[in-house]
Amino acid sequence: MQQIPMTVRGAELLKQELDFLKNTRRPEIIKAIAEAREHGDLKENAEYHAAREQQGFCEGRIQEIEGKLANCQVIDVTKLPNNGRVIFGATVVLANTETEEEVTYQIVGDDEADIKAGLISVNSPIARGLIGKEVDDTVNIQTPGGKIEFDILEVEYK
Repeated sequence: MQQIPMTVRGAELLKQELDFLKNTRRPEIIKAIAEAREHGDLKENAEYHAAREQQGFCEGRIQEIEGKLANCQVIDVTKLPNNGRVIFGATVVLANTETEEEVTYQIVGDDEADIKAGLISVNSPIARGLIGKEVDDTVNIQTPGGKIEFDILEVEYK
């Protein structure tokens, strides 16, 4: 299986979610199933069926997170020498050459991506257009709204 790149922060968030699911959510669901069983006939027991469904979702998510953590490659960009090149984990400050509007993005793994927080997936068109480029380069990025030209102002490994 191919290794999935992940930032230190992204791996830590997954570990926290896994801990919550195993140590808090799973016991809550087991308790809810036990309480629902006490109500009698399981065929027409909505609480029991709802709790079993929640159990399925919880166990599925636990397996998914464990799989991701087992196959991830955690990249700590702060430990790499900053040569001004855009790499996975880097934070990039861009200026739109037309509007001069500045935007800042960090290139992260798919699970961590949150465009509103400035976290873009390494597989997104913007990230793919930036990877390997350097400070002062001009890049053309194909977006749903058309091509946009950006100047790379800063590349930080933080």
